[in-house]
Amino acid sequence: MQVIIHCGAHATEEDLLLKALLKNAGALSEQGTAVPGPGRYRSLLKDCLAAMKNGSAAKDAPKVLWDAILDDRQADRVILSNPHFFGSPRHTLQGERLYPEAGERLQALQALFPYDQPEIFMALRNPATFLPAMLAKSSRAIVRNVLKGCDPVQLRWSGLLAQMRDMVPGMPVTVWCYEDLPLIWSQVLRDLGGMEVNAPLTGGMDLLATLMQPAGVERLRAYLAENPDLTEIHKRRVYAAFLDKFALEDALEEELDLPGWTSALVEEMSERYEEDLYVIQRMPGVTLIAP
Repeated sequence: MQVIIHCGAHATEEDLLLKALLKNAGALSEQGTAVPGPGRYRSLLKDCLAAMKNGSAAKDAPKVLWDAILDDRQADRVILSNPHFFGSPRHTLQGERLYPEAGERLQALQALFPYDQPEIFMALRNPATFLPAMLAKSSRAIVRNVLKGCDPVQLRWSGLLAQMRDMVPGMPVTVWCYEDLPLIWSQVLRDLGGMEVNAPLTGGMDLLATLMQPAGVERLRAYLAENPDLTEIHKRRVYAAFLDKFALEDALEEELDLPGWTSALVEEMSERYEEDLYVIQRMPGVTLIAP
């Protein structure tokens, strides 16, 4: 069975993606893909992985887990989504390492599902906006602790992905940029679900609807209805044009409020992020979904 782990990252519309997948659960079920509700597995999977790590997992742990998740249903592919799979926000950084526990958790996942095919799907985000968004609800004390000893300019998603590939080399990884998500939303959903390129999709405009004026969303839906044969690439150009014209005020602006950060630092971090994406595009075993 293909086990698709959507593991965030934090603050990348991960819950909205899960809700859109759940809207398509019926259609996905018909093709053998299960999208269980998160209440069925998040705590249970966390406990099982912890037990695998310390060697206390029972031999029948995988069976117990699948019985709880699938409830006697059969599936060829199952999608499990949890932005905390690699750790909570306070465990996201260790020096300049992003999600330092990721590799060990993936090894435990591989051991937990020895006869299945785990795959990782996750969004990347410019560290200059990722850290402030991820820590937005944290106390000042937690923010200081998380950022202690970290030079944010040195943060690289490629370092995390290299660690993951080294520790579980047979586990494919698919990533995309949070900044591109409004344009590639449908493709990300279809790739997560293992759907055909032009398969019907419910919730294909869920993210755009949160970023655009209602009148703009209505006009976009009407335009797409009048032009049903647009290619995916053409649709993305249309999305970009409508978003440029009808974006909600401040919808695309982000709060960058962290102690000691300057505009020069944010600009340098953004440049390093763009350079890092070029590295990621060339990493074996890693697929980058791009517009």
